[in-house]
Amino acid sequence: MEVFFVAKELVKKIKLQIAAGKATPAPPVGTVLGPAGINLGEFCTKYNDATKDKMGDILPVEISIYDDRSFDFVIKTPPVPFLIKKYAKINKGSVKGANEIVATITKDQLREIAEIKLPDLNAYDIEAAMRSVEGTARNMGVAVKGLNDKEMEEQGKEALEHEKEMASREEELEALEQEAKELKNQASEASEPVVEENKEAATTEE
Repeated sequence: MEVFFVAKELVKKIKLQIAAGKATPAPPVGTVLGPAGINLGEFCTKYNDATKDKMGDILPVEISIYDDRSFDFVIKTPPVPFLIKKYAKINKGSVKGANEIVATITKDQLREIAEIKLPDLNAYDIEAAMRSVEGTARNMGVAVKGLNDKEMEEQGKEALEHEKEMASREEELEALEQEAKELKNQASEASEPVVEENKEAATTEE
């Protein structure tokens, strides 16, 4: 008896980023995968089992869906920005990019991130991966101690000059406000005798 195996046809691939160990059929997982017709409960169970040792991380996952509604998936390493924020202990990077340093990481932490990401980066070795991660960190306003020390010093000087300038402007503003207040008081005092004279004139006429 001959047995024939029919190759499954790949229908689509879907990429998501899901918290490790916390996939549920609710949005966004259900919203994206529901229309594909796969068993959401089965996917969530398998994903959560595969990522339960990485709780707290956000993991990219690539889901392959076939014509018989079966699926398989590949879990990748966390995004570089996520890891940088995790190691730097910040919630978000600088809105000014490399022009503003909001946090720092050490060379050792840079290497750890590079080692985690090496399988998913277009890098031939760990040094190349470190340069790639360092570039992302720089654009997020996260400096690497020992690599960006000169830049950190320059930005520190700029920040100090900015603080001095702002303090000077505040002093000038306070002086102007005080001058305006004094002028207002003087104008008020100058108008009072006129009012009194008018009152006296009105009394005389009566």
